[in-house]
Amino acid sequence: MIYLDYQATTPLAPEAFAAMTPWLETHFANPHSAHKAGRAAAAAVEAARAQVAALLPPDGRVIFTSGATEALNMAIKGTAAAGRTMVATEHAAVLDTVGASASHPIFTASVTPDGIVEPSTFETGVGLGIMMLVNNELGTIQPVVQIAQAMHNARGLLLCDAVQAFGRMDIPDGPDMIAISSHKIHGPKGIGALWVRDGVDLEPLMHGGGQEQGIRSGTLSPALCVGFGAAAQLAQQQMAQDAAHVETLWDRATQLFSHWTINGSTTQRYKGNLNIRLDGLDVARLMSDVREVMFSAGSACASGSGRPSHVLQAIGLSEAQAKSSIRLGFGRYTTIAEIERAAGLINVAAENQLA
Repeated sequence: MIYLDYQATTPLAPEAFAAMTPWLETHFANPHSAHKAGRAAAAAVEAARAQVAALLPPDGRVIFTSGATEALNMAIKGTAAAGRTMVATEHAAVLDTVGASASHPIFTASVTPDGIVEPSTFETGVGLGIMMLVNNELGTIQPVVQIAQAMHNARGLLLCDAVQAFGRMDIPDGPDMIAISSHKIHGPKGIGALWVRDGVDLEPLMHGGGQEQGIRSGTLSPALCVGFGAAAQLAQQQMAQDAAHVETLWDRATQLFSHWTINGSTTQRYKGNLNIRLDGLDVARLMSDVREVMFSAGSACASGSGRPSHVLQAIGLSEAQAKSSIRLGFGRYTTIAEIERAAGLINVAAENQLA
């Protein structure tokens, strides 16, 4: 199997697995208990929190959640800011959550054919701006600093979905809230976090014991927190090395797929995401024909829906073009040999189909 779906999830880092093991086997105490074992678990959670926070701006706090979807819901539903401005290429976790907030006016910002939003779009003064730093389907990088400034000039707040950026690049200072996920940086599934700038108040999404800073009720899993922390620390240590490796993989992949069209910006993007199309291609058939390679036709969250990607349509692609596009995601554990093997299999299958 050749795994090229890093935007959907990443392989668990051995270091994260090793860090988690004791907390799954013998260190099973509730981190909210007052006895010695509970205090040890709580200390492990706080150490993990510090490891995650080290990759984020210094003037805020990290609230652990079950994942980025909960973090985004917490931020969108928990802020009193009136009105929502979001980008047309946002993840379903944002689109559906904003749509469920019927009491707030909603404005959707369009993007250029490269997938980039104009910062001036956020100068309207609508209370909460929401945008992805790195798009999950295209890999395009949005001008978050300028957008944050526009929101602040209008006395608004900016929520940044940094799921695809966290651990892969520096997170710029500017947003007021940042949603992140563990399993996109070689950590375990089932845990994420919301970073909240000091001075920003949120209403709880869930009520109960108020264990997580009074904002999120429920018992934390020390194993998941520790795994997330270990993955974050490893990402911080290897960020430059990982980025150089991804650049090498991108260069080789774009050579091998030179006759395909790249969707989105080729410069203002994270290069571990290659979204390409070959007009007339039946991608469902291609995925069936190339079972050795794990790749995607779009967001994993919309997989199997049969609908064309709203992200690809937002950059001006027709329904047919959107349905002839594939996404290849690669990273730390991908090899050049795997890229070459996968390209060979995909290209042969595509050529046979279009012959």
